[in-house]
Amino acid sequence: MVGWSVRELPAEILDDVARVVGAEVTLLGRLPGGLDLGAMRVQLAGRADAVLKAVPRAQRHPHQLDEWLRAQRVVAHMRRRGYPTPVWLGVGATATHVWHLMDFVDAAPVPQLTPSLVEQLMEIIELQAGQASEPYDHWSYAWRLATGQEFGEDLAPSLSRAVAGLSGYSSVVSALVERLRLSCADVPPPRESPDMVHSDLNPSNVLVRDGAVVAVVDVGNAGSGTRATDLIDLVWQTFQDPLDGVRRQLWRRILDLVGWEGAAVLAATKILVSLEFPIRHGWHDVVTGLVKRGHRALDELNAFR
Repeated sequence: MVGWSVRELPAEILDDVARVVGAEVTLLGRLPGGLDLGAMRVQLAGRADAVLKAVPRAQRHPHQLDEWLRAQRVVAHMRRRGYPTPVWLGVGATATHVWHLMDFVDAAPVPQLTPSLVEQLMEIIELQAGQASEPYDHWSYAWRLATGQEFGEDLAPSLSRAVAGLSGYSSVVSALVERLRLSCADVPPPRESPDMVHSDLNPSNVLVRDGAVVAVVDVGNAGSGTRATDLIDLVWQTFQDPLDGVRRQLWRRILDLVGWEGAAVLAATKILVSLEFPIRHGWHDVVTGLVKRGHRALDELNAFR
């Protein structure tokens, strides 16, 4: 537990977890990564270890409890269909925090994607086909974000507002945003959202053991849409050798699912969100590289047109 103190976690969270799951909870240590309090490995009396995540109640995420209750339902639904994600053991809230508890998986996050891992993830994403179970529509949201539509009561209004202001960051960012808007200008809204969508399929949320994917975690923002959303997440992670070949496989599968216009909307959304996060946090040194990757993604997509 180097660099981590038990005092960082309010005692009332552990009390609430114990009340909900019906077992005494003992902290074992903090797991790598995560925001806020991060993910903590805990031991449940008489049971296997589990992972506890807690985030402060905040204006930025006023509906966090409802979102995690939704995610718990998505997990239960997808596990019945063989989707490799750990069971959520409980969700709850105190006066100051919202938390969820899931089974611990003895495996490590992906250190670096390989063609084999990407192909395994493509197969896992196919399990999401036709499995939309919650009216939390990432597909329609992506269309509104990419085309600059009024956001109103959106999935993430604060993110929509931040993305709308990206052009003011710099001339190079403005030029990329304008190119994205032009690519999506005439795309009609999606007519259906049939699939389960993870919506954050990056290497830190993929657990592997001996070269095999054993779990996909962090499904807190899961909902409905097109599974091509998660394939675009993989495209964004594969702009380096030796992944060029498997990236072409990803593009072809995305185009098969949603066509060129749909792919343009999903790619634009991924690029815009990927720019917004570091700009919001002041990580200015990474922006130039992200802009270059965004143009490269559009160039590759245009080559399929």
